[in-house]
Amino acid sequence: MRKKIPYVCIALLALTGLAVAVIPNGMRFTGWLLLGAAAVWAMGALVVRWGRRSRAGRICQWIFFTGLSLGLAILIGIEAVIVFRGEADNSAVPVDAVIVLGAGVNGETPSAALWSRIRAAEDYLQKHPDVPVVLSGGRGPGENISEAEAMRRALEGTGAELLPEDRSTNTAENFRYSKELLEEYGLDTETAVVAVVTNDFHCFRSHMIAQRQGLRTVDVPAELPWWWLTANYYLREAFAVVKTALFDLNV
Repeated sequence: MRKKIPYVCIALLALTGLAVAVIPNGMRFTGWLLLGAAAVWAMGALVVRWGRRSRAGRICQWIFFTGLSLGLAILIGIEAVIVFRGEADNSAVPVDAVIVLGAGVNGETPSAALWSRIRAAEDYLQKHPDVPVVLSGGRGPGENISEAEAMRRALEGTGAELLPEDRSTNTAENFRYSKELLEEYGLDTETAVVAVVTNDFHCFRSHMIAQRQGLRTVDVPAELPWWWLTANYYLREAFAVVKTALFDLNV
């Protein structure tokens, strides 16, 4: 019976992951991650059984668990950097402009992520009322208006000078088109310091991309209202950082 317990746990983990991935709850990545963890656990169990029977199995067992330990160490290191960057308080740093990065819009209603960025922008603009604000985000599937327009409607009462940018479809384009807009406005983007409002889990990667676009930025992190969504996005972001660092070299 004891020998069957790990396989029962693996099956339960896989079923939980499948349910989380399939049920619409904003945590699909966590579901796929649980499925992946179940697969790795199953592979580990098989490798251990093989290692008990042969020398080749013991070598593969060592390689498997060494690689797994290295991968986990890298993941934990990346997560630590992401968390540290997302907790920075740069509200007192003088800036020349603000860029608010867009997020999903449900019809014409900002998503939870976008609302959190809007609220963070409102708070920040109370301390920095006299700088131009680029609202960056195009219109995607399921969106009746652009993300820039959704932000403009929510922030028009702040009295700030709002510059909508509604062409972008990803973070790299957010910065590319926002930079062009700020240069048309008359800002020297080579020397200007720009505050970037985005979610806390996104601050590190957005800073990476902004640097590649030649922008000097400081982070203005926005927190999601629910911890489970925050955990989901922090986990997903670690993999996105690796993808950006290794493959998105031209963004």
